[in-house]
Amino acid sequence: MEEMDMREEYDIKALNPRKNPYAKKIKKPVTMNMSVTTIEYFKAMSDESGIPYQVLMNYYLDDCVRQQKKLRFVGGPESAGI
Repeated sequence: MEEMDMREEYDIKALNPRKNPYAKKIKKPVTMNMSVTTIEYFKAMSDESGIPYQVLMNYYLDDCVRQQKKLRFVGGPESAGI
C-alpha cells in the first residue's frame, strides 16, 4: 500500500465546502429553575418509559415548537408566578 504524507495544516473549508446540515439540531446546555412538581412529573415518566427525564423534557419542548403551541394564562402572567 502506498504511504501518504500528512500536512502540518489543512484548509478545512477547501476540504468540505458544504454547510453542516445538522447545525440547527445542535443542543446547547442551559440552566433554569423549575418547580419540583414538574421535575417529579418528568422523572416519573422517565421511570415508566426508560428515557432520561431531561430527554423527555426536550422532546416535549421540541413538540411545542413543531406545533407552535402558545401558552395562555387565564389570569394573566402574574397569576402564573412570572
